[in-house]
Amino acid sequence: MQELLVQYLPILIFLGIAVGLAVLMVAASLIVAQQKPDREKLSPYECGFDPFEDARGRFDVRFYLVAILFIIFDLEVAFLFPWAVAFGDIGALGLWSMMVFLAVLTIGFVYEWKKGALEWE
Repeated sequence: MQELLVQYLPILIFLGIAVGLAVLMVAASLIVAQQKPDREKLSPYECGFDPFEDARGRFDVRFYLVAILFIIFDLEVAFLFPWAVAFGDIGALGLWSMMVFLAVLTIGFVYEWKKGALEWE
């Protein structure tokens, strides 16, 4: 049992150092930084003015569409990095499977473009 606990000692040391550094940085920022908040800094919005409407107001669907498109094409790039790293090991099958993947995404992108999903009016 003691041998098992000795294996976890580096993790505990790492966590102790991480917590200690975090506490040290927060304490240093409280000591060094100026703590003079004004009315604008204490307001609930970064822009400094009161909200116009109720917070439960409806958003335009284009905001959600742009967010979904960003996630889709961001995930495409996330798949490209490991593929590029392992390209030498996966050979021709990996190349053509990625080409099919990119073709499907390109067809989807062209479809969204033709439908006007990327237009902001």
